[in-house]
Amino acid sequence: MQINALYKALGLTLGALLVAACSSTGEINEGESETVTEVEEVVTEVEETVEDASTTAVDTSAVSGETLESRMTEAEAALLEQTVFYFDFDQSSIKSSSLAALKAHAAYLAANSSASVVLEGHADERGTVEYNLALGERRGMAVRRFLLANGASASQLEVVSFGEERPVAMGHSESSWSKNRRVEVKY
Repeated sequence: MQINALYKALGLTLGALLVAACSSTGEINEGESETVTEVEEVVTEVEETVEDASTTAVDTSAVSGETLESRMTEAEAALLEQTVFYFDFDQSSIKSSSLAALKAHAAYLAANSSASVVLEGHADERGTVEYNLALGERRGMAVRRFLLANGASASQLEVVSFGEERPVAMGHSESSWSKNRRVEVKY
């Protein structure tokens, strides 16, 4: 019993010390917060550092919110222009080089609920007709899952597989086959 009482007293003492050690001794003006004061101090330090720097200052008056917004929409438009996404041989995993453009498509679909997309899956000529139809569908479904995970709704997306039936490049070489292993996004 005495040990429990000792532990309780020790715990209360440590708790009181912790609260006392963490308490603020600075004055806080009514209507201001410490964070605002700290931010103002940091801004003042940065301004002084910039004034003291011997490098050329950047003219921030030329960059406005509208300019940044127009640049952003131009970048999104450029990404939306990419509507064909290529795959490795016998694979249905999305390449990392396609992620940014697919995210732009997902953002567009999320912002425009009336838009709909057909995801056309394709394969090269190697393999059976049935296998290539299944592979084209797996590729289309991989893109569909990615778009769903990034904001598109299921009602906006339809997957169709053409397998090897609609090649873009004719030929029996790797360069032709690599162009035929694709998913096309059609609005």
